[in-house]
Amino acid sequence: MVKRLLITALLLSAAPAFADEPAPTASALDTDGFTEPLKELKFNPGLDQREFERATLNALEVYDPLESWNRRVYHFNYRFDQWVFLPVVNGYRYVTPEILRSGVSNFFSNIGDVPNLLNSLLQFKGKRSMEITGRLLLNTTIGVFGLWDPAAKMGLPKQSEDFGQTLGVWGVPGGPYLMLPILGPSNLRDTGGLVVDYSAENQINFLNVAQVSSDHPELWVLRSIDKRYTTNFRYGQMNSPFEYEKVRYVYTESRKLQIAE
Repeated sequence: MVKRLLITALLLSAAPAFADEPAPTASALDTDGFTEPLKELKFNPGLDQREFERATLNALEVYDPLESWNRRVYHFNYRFDQWVFLPVVNGYRYVTPEILRSGVSNFFSNIGDVPNLLNSLLQFKGKRSMEITGRLLLNTTIGVFGLWDPAAKMGLPKQSEDFGQTLGVWGVPGGPYLMLPILGPSNLRDTGGLVVDYSAENQINFLNVAQVSSDHPELWVLRSIDKRYTTNFRYGQMNSPFEYEKVRYVYTESRKLQIAE
C-alpha cells in the first residue's frame, strides 16, 4: 500500500514539469508552413467545369473558335462510337476470320496508296514517291490486288500523305480546329484536303473500286468498318475530364510533325 502511495506522489510531482513543456505542434514539426496546404486556398464556388478546364489547360493554345459546337460533335461521336460503331466492329471481328479481316485491310490500304502517291509527288518527295510506287506495284501484282502486303516485308512500309499535308507543306495554315461527325478531329485545311483526296480517288478509279462502290454502297460500309477496326483510338480511354483538349492538342501537334517531315 505504501509503495503505491509513493508511486502516485512521484507522478503528481512530475506532472507540473510536463505541463510546462509545450506539446509539439504542426508548426514545430514542419516549419516550412506547408503542413496544411489547403487551408490557405480560396475556392470560387461559381467556378464551373468549363471555366476550370480553360484555366487549367491555358497552355494548350489551339485556335478553336467553334469550341462549343465542336464539343457537341465530340459528344455525339463518343455516343455514336459507343452505341453503334464499336458494336458493329466487334460483330465484324466476331464473324470474320482474322485472315479475311487482314485481307480487307490490306486491300483498302492499297487503294489508299493512290492519293498517297499523288500527294507525295505534289510535295516533291522523290524518294517517298518511288517507295509508294513500289508498294503499289508489288502489292497489286504479287499481293493479288492488295490482299497481301509483301511490300512491307521487302522494306517498303506504309506511308501516309494527304492533301491537307500538301497544303501545309506549301504554307497554307491549318485554320480553325474542327471536330467532324464520325470522322473525328480535323481543321479547316485538312477537311478541304479530305474532299480533294476523295475526289481524286474517285476520278482515278483504281482497280475499278470507285465505280463498283457507287453501285454497291455496302463496299463503303465495309471500308468504314475496316477503318474503325484498324484505328486504335477509343473515346474515354484517357479517363480524363480534359480528353477533348488532349485530343485537340495531340492532333494539332501531330499534323505539324507530319507536315515538317
